[in-house]
Amino acid sequence: MSDGLAREPESVAIVAAAPPAGIFGLVRRLYNWVLHWADTPYGTPALGALAFAESSFFPVPPDVLLMALCLGKPRRSLWFAAVCSVASVVGGVFGYWIGSVIWDQVSGIFFSYVFSHEIFDKVSILYRDNAFWAVFTAGLTPIPYKVFTIAAGVFHIQFPLFVVASIVSRSSRFFAIALLIRFFGPPIRDFIDRYFNLLSIAFVVLLAGGFAVVRWLM
Repeated sequence: MSDGLAREPESVAIVAAAPPAGIFGLVRRLYNWVLHWADTPYGTPALGALAFAESSFFPVPPDVLLMALCLGKPRRSLWFAAVCSVASVVGGVFGYWIGSVIWDQVSGIFFSYVFSHEIFDKVSILYRDNAFWAVFTAGLTPIPYKVFTIAAGVFHIQFPLFVVASIVSRSSRFFAIALLIRFFGPPIRDFIDRYFNLLSIAFVVLLAGGFAVVRWLM
């Protein structure tokens, strides 16, 4: 039985539209390629593979395929979120391994095609300030998680801390999307697309503020 769904005509039109030129055209083609897996029997394995790859090198986040699968089968939303969360954390561990074991051999490839020296240097500063919050924020928000997973290995962040922060943040992100779609259906899709960045950042700010208040009270 397929994990796919019959998308609305306007969604098909978007996928079929000719992509713009340049880097944005490449990203759009990758986005469309990711989305097409929702219409195949391989939606769930593709979701796991995408979540794994996005944690270390792939540019398109798994959220787009997760939303499509949840819309097609709302009752399996939590299962899709679980697959996405586990695969993403395992992919993050792979990114950590890249940074800690083979970084000297592959750093040139990543700096040329995945992220810049400037972004990597900024991540190193964040790790010096608070490693847990750096990983947690990257795992929950649109900040590129792959930069943080690889940098965690390069800078030898405590592995248990890295794994716990990844599990909490990635699960919070994907289960929140799945639950919203399960309970509110297709109308929530546009809301997530439009406001996900702001909502995730606001959540991190509120959570950090809550911990600050607890520390002050204690």
